[in-house]
Amino acid sequence: LYFSTVFLLDIYELMFYNKCGDNMEKKQRQILHVDVNNAFLSWTAIDRLEAGETLDIRNIEAVIGGDESKRSGIVLAKSMKAKKKGVTTGETLYQARLKCPNLQVFKGEYKSYLKHSNDLYKILIEYTDKIERFSIDECFLDMTGYLIGDTLINKAYEINKRVKNELGFTVNVGVAHNKLLAKMASDFSKPDKVHTLYEEEIPSKMWALPVSELFMLGKKTIPKLYAMGIKTIGDLAKQDKEYMIKIFGKHGLLMWEYSNGIDNSEVKYIQEKPKGIGNSVTLPIDVREKVALEKVILTLVEQVAYRLRKYNMYANVVNVQLRTSEFKDFSHQKKLSSSTANTKDIYNTAKELLNEMYKNGTPIRLVGVRVDNLVEKGEVQISLFGNTENEKKQEKLDSVVDQLKQKYGYNSITRAGKLHSEDVIK
Repeated sequence: LYFSTVFLLDIYELMFYNKCGDNMEKKQRQILHVDVNNAFLSWTAIDRLEAGETLDIRNIEAVIGGDESKRSGIVLAKSMKAKKKGVTTGETLYQARLKCPNLQVFKGEYKSYLKHSNDLYKILIEYTDKIERFSIDECFLDMTGYLIGDTLINKAYEINKRVKNELGFTVNVGVAHNKLLAKMASDFSKPDKVHTLYEEEIPSKMWALPVSELFMLGKKTIPKLYAMGIKTIGDLAKQDKEYMIKIFGKHGLLMWEYSNGIDNSEVKYIQEKPKGIGNSVTLPIDVREKVALEKVILTLVEQVAYRLRKYNMYANVVNVQLRTSEFKDFSHQKKLSSSTANTKDIYNTAKELLNEMYKNGTPIRLVGVRVDNLVEKGEVQISLFGNTENEKKQEKLDSVVDQLKQKYGYNSITRAGKLHSEDVIK
């Protein structure tokens, strides 16, 4: 199924098309679950290394816990070596010491953990506005409509690599079409992994797991299931639904649905007004031509401007970032003569910045675009020198494009001049 209509407005040519793929995107949500590996221990280790310590506590028998002089102090996080000695999260430090005499205990610092959590959030917000902070060290991301021609699995690997390279700790990323399966996938083998759990993978990847590993299953329920002969998630999935409801009530229905991968819950996000909006893409091959980089920048600008208008905000600063194949970062920014949310002005400024800092032939592996110093639309001052007629035309054009994207999916409309720019990114 394919159809297109060309819009000729001002100097822009726009093409509108609707494909089966866009309809599929609406039916199947694109969900990621990002879970920090051993968060408290990793974050404490990073803090110590940044303070000049040479010992990485992730590589020794170590735990994060409370005051060891109190027998009631518990283990909040443990290293892999401590885990191998039998140390478990939630047990007392006294019990842990009996299992692991050489155990070293370090105190946690909540303010530091919150900072690391926020640093992770700053990376994730570049990919989607729909983020649910499920806990201090894990988030759900609804990527539906935010893939910009890319695939969900590619975004998962990109996030996994960026967190490790930029923040110094690792995450597991679960890839699925609902929150339950994404959460289950991220709990597969650790650390530093990306796992999928699509509907067709449930029998092979999930049903063989112990029933105790099913998300949201209470400890008191597990012995009851064992008594019924239900040992694995697959055993639970094959039970009669009405029988489970009769025995366990509403929770029985939830258990049966979860064991079969059924979950219609939405990503619960709070749409806060951002201080800046950005997006970046790591290119699978190095790009050396400025014309090709301009197409990548246009693709990024379109999404950044689209999100800017969704928040009903205007930008005052545009920033372009480049990373070479040797991992050298360059960035230039420019203050705009007047606040704007239109794609044309942001793109023209981004091109100027690219021309300032890029020399043809330099191999580029990452491109990023960001807008900052955001203000509410009602706070914008009209420029005395702006061409208000052209600005009004551009605003109308952007508004039409946004409405089509919201109705038919982000990829349903694009500029004729960048119809193949996604190929460059791919």
